[in-house]
Amino acid sequence: MKKILIAEDNDSNYLLMTYILKNHYEFERAANGQEAIDKAEGFDLILMDLRMPIKDGLQATREIREKLPDLPIVALTANAFDSDREDSLEAGCNDFLAKPISHEVCLKMIAKYIGE
Repeated sequence: MKKILIAEDNDSNYLLMTYILKNHYEFERAANGQEAIDKAEGFDLILMDLRMPIKDGLQATREIREKLPDLPIVALTANAFDSDREDSLEAGCNDFLAKPISHEVCLKMIAKYIGE
């Protein structure tokens, strides 16, 4: 089964993601950007919250890209402005999902990069 790293500091957002993913993928949590960097190896995809403590998702993405240039990273943010999308893509994210995230849209986005 494919493994996803959920980089999310908010407990309720993390629980929502586990509900969406539980029957489809294995997953693990990183509660901040530094933890996401430290745990990134061994996963098939990262769902990266952009606003996190210690290091934000943009910085974490940049650092992960240096080590793992081919790992799919999908940005997650409640700030769905064009500038957020541009910043996330510029930092190295492959794609962008705006919160609140729909079950169907999330699974379709993940399948686009790593299959079902």
